[in-house]
Amino acid sequence: MVTIVKVLGLSFERPYRTDDQVMRTSTATAVAIASAATGLALGYRFFARNACLTWGATEAEAARALPGDGLLTEPDVVTTRAVTIAAEPEEIFPWLVQMGSARGGAYTYDWIENLFGLNMHSADRIMPQWQQLAVDDVLPLGDSGPRMRVAILDRPHTLVFVSEDKHWVWAFELVPTTGGTRLISRNRIAAPDAALPQRVFTMLVMEPGSLIMESKMLLGIKKRVERVAAALPAVVTKAPERREEGPYRPVFPTRTIDV
Repeated sequence: MVTIVKVLGLSFERPYRTDDQVMRTSTATAVAIASAATGLALGYRFFARNACLTWGATEAEAARALPGDGLLTEPDVVTTRAVTIAAEPEEIFPWLVQMGSARGGAYTYDWIENLFGLNMHSADRIMPQWQQLAVDDVLPLGDSGPRMRVAILDRPHTLVFVSEDKHWVWAFELVPTTGGTRLISRNRIAAPDAALPQRVFTMLVMEPGSLIMESKMLLGIKKRVERVAAALPAVVTKAPERREEGPYRPVFPTRTIDV
């Protein structure tokens, strides 16, 4: 028996397949897809995951303790990513302080952030009105996003946020080095109630996605800071004994939130 199929007015014959043949074909397709997915997961887990989670960071930076690590001692995911910026920590810190929704943005792909209603519009200049950040202030991440509070603030070296449910700690550390400053970003995330499918989704989708967004953010900060630094007058060879405080370096005591 044959089935007559008409496409664009033309007829051709297609052999009839029994239910048993259809079942075997469907099973083979499902096995092939499952095998490919398993291979992808194992390949990422053993060969690409570490590079994804530690993009730009040295082995020493990824292994070292950073401020804020103690706020979440048993994370399910830890990322440590970094970039070198040809500038001093004092020139970089204001860009971190002003981050947030309806503030300085996140210096990444705004259009992706805004698909989730985060209202991010990355600034291209230091904004004085957003420099007065203090411990316990909230970093806005949209109307429905997680509420991140300032947990540690040590200008101009350390800025740590912690979510109100204590399941996410996001730390920035500025470390002077030869040729500039290392900007290190570390995320510690816990998902205590996540089922296995959600954990697999996080590993295979969210982790690579976070690399795309965070690498763009770090490079975006680097680009902005170095562009501003390049536009400043050349540094004189004979510097005064005491450098004047810039307009975006308000003096605050170092504080840590009680958690």
